[in-house]
Amino acid sequence: MGDGCFLSLAALLGDGVMTVEAKRAQQLARRYGYLEYMVARYLALFGQDTEAFLAGNELALAKSIRTNSLVSTPDRVIERLEGKGFRLEAVAGLPYAFRVREGRLPLGATPEYLLGQYTLQSVASMWAVEALNPRGAKVVADVCAAPGGKTTLIAQLMENRGALLATDISRMRMRALRSNLSRMHVENALAMRVDAAQLPELGIQADAVLLDAPCTGEGLIPVDPTRKRSRQLEDLATLAAVQQKLIVAAAALLREDGILVYSTCSFAPEENEQIIDYALQKCPLRVTETGLPIGDPGFTAPFGQPVDESLVRARRFYPYKHGTEGFFICRLEKVRS
Repeated sequence: MGDGCFLSLAALLGDGVMTVEAKRAQQLARRYGYLEYMVARYLALFGQDTEAFLAGNELALAKSIRTNSLVSTPDRVIERLEGKGFRLEAVAGLPYAFRVREGRLPLGATPEYLLGQYTLQSVASMWAVEALNPRGAKVVADVCAAPGGKTTLIAQLMENRGALLATDISRMRMRALRSNLSRMHVENALAMRVDAAQLPELGIQADAVLLDAPCTGEGLIPVDPTRKRSRQLEDLATLAAVQQKLIVAAAALLREDGILVYSTCSFAPEENEQIIDYALQKCPLRVTETGLPIGDPGFTAPFGQPVDESLVRARRFYPYKHGTEGFFICRLEKVRS
């Protein structure tokens, strides 16, 4: 992955005569509280939609829950929650998902939550699992699994059948993963603390692999405004190097014709389209349609740097357009090498 986009944006905010674009970036950064380099990048990516994008990040996102069909039905769970004063709205296309429009009690402290009848989960992350579509799969791996929201949904869609390998490198986060697997009545999962980059050494041949990669988390700005100023360009470069290693390792776990879904909660092409472009050059993979009814197409020339044209099949999520945190989802298939 080249340095061109970093250099061009550095030039945009350079020490010479300030360009119109740089002045606009400075004005918007001050108005919305961002680091200037971030807004300069957004202007380069989104153009005239940039202010709508920034204003959308100021809006509070509704919390969302996922009902757990392993122990109950959506109707029963919603009936019980409505009896406690919650007002819930179904999410189109996700029969188990509901946005919480009103409620007086903490969502993580009800008996229904503690019994595993539902869990808190972002809608965009549910779409990532739907893109994977693990229904009927015999072997599935979630390689950056903690704290387990996507893992437990994978198990739910697998109906607790087959084998589900859930791994994470963090000892602390593994505690949360194991706790959530237990609370959500998952019976087909093996939780293992391991560096995902080392997983190919295990000789696993999976039908499907989910890689929700560690990232800068720009997409979480609506729920954590500190992310407007907490990351530098150097962080992007550091994380991109990690993501490259992880996606190559994830691809190695797949059997031929197996499915890999790569996702992040980042807007940055360096963590998204450019990682997929790298993987396509290094691994026998091809980008396929996600099958999702929501999301904008992926970029094919972010910052003027062309990537594989098939990246148009990826999906991007924006708070101001889709009512979710910022998210990226790409579905890939392993082909004959």
